[in-house]
Formats: sequence, C-alpha cells, structure tokens
Amino acid sequence: MLLDTPLCDFGWKAKPFALPDPNGKIYKLEDQLGDKGLVVAFICNHCPYVQAIIERLVQDVKTLQAEGINVMALMSNDYRSVPDDSPPVMKKFATHYGMTFPYLVDEDGKVGQAYGAVCTPDFFGFNKDGELQYRGRLDSAGMGDPTGRTMELVNAMTQIAETGKGPQQQFPSMGCSIKWS
Repeated sequence: MLLDTPLCDFGWKAKPFALPDPNGKIYKLEDQLGDKGLVVAFICNHCPYVQAIIERLVQDVKTLQAEGINVMALMSNDYRSVPDDSPPVMKKFATHYGMTFPYLVDEDGKVGQAYGAVCTPDFFGFNKDGELQYRGRLDSAGMGDPTGRTMELVNAMTQIAETGKGPQQQFPSMGCSIKWS
C-alpha cells in the first residue's frame, strides 16, 4: 500500500530508544544526537521505494556525515511476516550498499509507532536539541531519474545544522506501508 508521510510537526521531541543492529550491538538515540543534528530514517530491504533510492541515500548520508550530521536507519517491519527484512538479510543489504550508518532492528515496531512512521522510506530530521525540523523525502527524484535532483534531505539537514531550524517548505516522502507485527 502506497502512503505519504504527514507534514512536519516542528519542535516534536525525539523519543529515546536503544535498538540493536543485526549483530546485536546496541545504539541509543542520545548517543547519536550530535551537535549538528540527527536523521532517523525508517527503511527496509524489500520495499521498491527504498530500493529505488538506497544508492542515493547512502551517498547523501556520506555528505551529511562529512558535515558532522549523524544518521540512523531503523527497520520496523515484522520480519517474521516479511523474511526479506530479517536481520541476516538486513546485514547483507547494508554490506551490499556500503551503508556507513547503523541499520537497526525495531523488532516489535514500538519505536516506529512512537515516531508515527508510516512508510518506507520515512525521514525524520532533528536538530541538536532533538526537536523535529524535517519530515520529508530524500530528494526531488523519487523513484525516477536522479539527474538534476534536488537533495532535499541534505539541504534541510545542512540548514538545521547551521540554524537549528528546518525549511518551511517540505515535500512528503512516499513509500510502502510499514508491516507492523
């Protein structure tokens, strides 16, 4: 089912969490929320929308990381119902695409639900104080040709890192519904 993300709820405070990656290493939100902000991305392996953008996402994350902005990706799908999203497949997916950011297992979906995530991909951009300043798409290309794309997530997070505030104009992300357990 195709869904769009809701509008940004500016100032909404990030809910703390501690989740494992597929190897069992625990990552905490508060440890990743840096001086320049944090992106929390809800993605999964099997979604055609994620598959269409994953290479651009990995490249854009490298740009963000070079600017001191941290990124965490969470997989909230019920992987028992969707085996292609299981931790072993997440590990292969992350390696295949060269992810340089934690890809975490939200096994019971409680973090995704607490954040109000609705689809994959779903991007939340927080300032250094953990206040939501971006809720939108990766870029203007979507599932299409990325030639000449506007890097909306990168541009928004750069602005947030500099000013603490996100852009007023944001476009919703679009993707597959999260498969809750």
